[in-house]
Amino acid sequence: MIVRCWGARGSIPVSGRQYLKYGGDTPCIEIRTKNDDIIIVDAGSGIRRLGNWLMDEKKRDFTMFFTHGHWDHIMGFPFFKPIYFKNTKITMFGCPFTQISVKYAISVIMAAPNFPVNFDDIKANITYHESCGLEYVMNSMTITSIPLSHPNQGVGYKFSEDGKSFVFLTDNELGYRHHGGMDFGDYREFSANADLLIHDAEYDDGDYKKKKTWGHSTYGEALRLAQEAGVKRLGLYHHNQERSDRQVDAFVRDCKKTLRRSRSAMQCFAVRQDMEIEL
Repeated sequence: MIVRCWGARGSIPVSGRQYLKYGGDTPCIEIRTKNDDIIIVDAGSGIRRLGNWLMDEKKRDFTMFFTHGHWDHIMGFPFFKPIYFKNTKITMFGCPFTQISVKYAISVIMAAPNFPVNFDDIKANITYHESCGLEYVMNSMTITSIPLSHPNQGVGYKFSEDGKSFVFLTDNELGYRHHGGMDFGDYREFSANADLLIHDAEYDDGDYKKKKTWGHSTYGEALRLAQEAGVKRLGLYHHNQERSDRQVDAFVRDCKKTLRRSRSAMQCFAVRQDMEIEL
């Protein structure tokens, strides 16, 4: 299994010298199975560059999963070039929650006056499925899901192949249970012994005092979850739009200091744009 990050920023794309290391695009993750099946998770602004990459590879068959319908996780969809070609096939999963359907959540961003091309004019063959409570087998890959603790709700996923597992829990508030969300212990059980956990780590403790209930976790809580779940690698994710590379580096240093004190072998890093991880 190969996991690639095309966007790790939260809320809105950013640019500038202070964001060069971790990047400015919003969430988009690509997963390649051992059979070269392509799974795309979320369609933030990072999906634009992924689309260009896939066009160059002449890939036209994808499975897409959405964690939720907030703007930063869907805003790149109209700029995903493969949707404008009739030989593109997309199997799309997502839980509609407060939306009418997964299709509606995606199509509304292309409705006038938001975008000059109407959703009905795209050429790709798209089929839609709800992923609420999903357990889905795609050839060598098994995908399971868990509700996120986030305003308007969301879905986290576990991707398992050949005894390796990758858990993706973005936009998940461990310190507060939102409507439809789960308790800390549920996320610990879901993440247990994962080879890779990528988790929301938007805040430090100072931020969280002002922003509790906003739907995001501190890096310290993400680290605690990873330690208690016994994961092998933790990737801090969904970097705040104001968070510079130096500040993200400080989060990582603090996590590593905690791990050294506890003599833990777990690896901790901050997910950066264009990062590739092989499991």
